[in-house]
Amino acid sequence: MLSRTADHLYWMSRYTERAESLARLVDAHYRMSLLPHSAAALTESLRSTLVALDIEQAYGGRHELIEPRAVFEFVTFDRDFGGSILSCLRAARENARAVRGSLTSELWVTLNSTWLDARAFAARRPLGADIGHFVEWVKERSHLTRGVTSGTMLRDEALHFTRIGTFIERADNSTRILQSHQGDLVPGADAGAVPDPYEWSALLRALSAFEVYRRVYRDVITPIKVAELLILCDDMPRSLLRCCRDVYENLRSIANDRSTETVRRAGEMHAMLRFMRMEDITTMGVPRFLERFLARLCGLGERIASDFLVPPAEA
Repeated sequence: MLSRTADHLYWMSRYTERAESLARLVDAHYRMSLLPHSAAALTESLRSTLVALDIEQAYGGRHELIEPRAVFEFVTFDRDFGGSILSCLRAARENARAVRGSLTSELWVTLNSTWLDARAFAARRPLGADIGHFVEWVKERSHLTRGVTSGTMLRDEALHFTRIGTFIERADNSTRILQSHQGDLVPGADAGAVPDPYEWSALLRALSAFEVYRRVYRDVITPIKVAELLILCDDMPRSLLRCCRDVYENLRSIANDRSTETVRRAGEMHAMLRFMRMEDITTMGVPRFLERFLARLCGLGERIASDFLVPPAEA
């Protein structure tokens, strides 16, 4: 497969997954804003999320104060911010348009109509529109896109690159979501404490993991157990372990003479998580572990780009 085609497929899926992850984060904070929290607590939570997403500076360039409505609008509908949900859906559609010949007609129609409907929604929305409705719609469209991809695409290199992009992005976002709540995960924190049950339950619901948590632990929600679920549970679709496993398996399917070291590193990350215990992570400190994991994941992404995709100078 041409590296330019692989590049478009990879980023098409990354932007689609990124839009969904942003929608899930906005959903979690939107739910929190409807609960009886102090303004200071909600502001601090939003600030932590902006820092974890590495967009605090971009937001600060447009807004002086961190206010829920302003943050929601910025992350959701801002056309000039390349990291907004609207911009991600546009980027996913543009990458898909560049490789229409490698996609099924059903997948192209799904991605194209998603962007057209999102653009229309952003243009006609009334002041103070229900953002909760929009982010739920984004999640539904992302589910539809994955279903169409799985149900119509040939099991060839095009599908493998699409899946690699999806799971690299999902691992990145799951890590950042945990980082935005790492204040409750510092070494020495009481593993049985529940600092804010509403906040953590809203987070689990936003990740479609609330019922999963109840089935796995059958206990009250605690930060350490949420971290364990999102890091080490192989059956949890958004866990770091599951994402690394899927990245490794898809990389093995497209391996070439240049990618031996990249595949090895992906396998090493999967093996590390597969045989790691939560006690090892808490001893190290969950925030420190997440920081190291994110650095390794970024390094893996750079190696994938170097081995298979278009060099940045040519993109």
